[in-house]
Amino acid sequence: MDDFLIYSSYLILLINLMLYSFSFFRKEKANVFFVFYLGFSFVMQISMEVIYHLELNNLFLVNIFFIGQMILLGLFYDSLFYLKVQKMFVRTTLVIALLILSIQFILDAGQFLKFNLFEITLTSLLIVVFALLHFYNMLTEGKKFYYISIAVVFYLLASTVLFLIGNLSTGLSTDLKYLSWQLNAFLLIIYYLIILFEWKVSFSPKKSLQS
Repeated sequence: MDDFLIYSSYLILLINLMLYSFSFFRKEKANVFFVFYLGFSFVMQISMEVIYHLELNNLFLVNIFFIGQMILLGLFYDSLFYLKVQKMFVRTTLVIALLILSIQFILDAGQFLKFNLFEITLTSLLIVVFALLHFYNMLTEGKKFYYISIAVVFYLLASTVLFLIGNLSTGLSTDLKYLSWQLNAFLLIIYYLIILFEWKVSFSPKKSLQS
């Protein structure tokens, strides 16, 4: 069951990467930062899987993934914002977050080889704030990347809670912790499926013909 969920998420992510890359390079429509995010996610997921099967510690890649995700999705939302104050907010908070994490790693380099809950919470919630700002803008603008933003808020909030439950609750049974990881794998599939739905709604050839 676990392998099915994991490899299903890889497959859907690969499909998303191919479709959004096609829309960007052939149709010049999809957002370049989001395409980079999908590519980065796919490379990191496969790399973590390979290192796991080699029975090596892949947690340093997990930390790189969360930092890279924050940067790329931050730049994605920055490219969607028109107000200078919002762009300044995104860029400033990204720099501050990177500085905070850099200080943490300098003070305790071992954190880079551990499951860093502070890093996960900080990077995920910051992206959620960017997505919520985009929702606010969509009240008066077109609903651009609407479903992607829904997916971002839904998945990052839920997964952060599951990570906290699975790693901070030492008194919980192993089965309950295991269930939290299974739920996260299932939510990841939903996340990628919503991203796929966004492509169908906004970038599919049929949509292009209609527009």
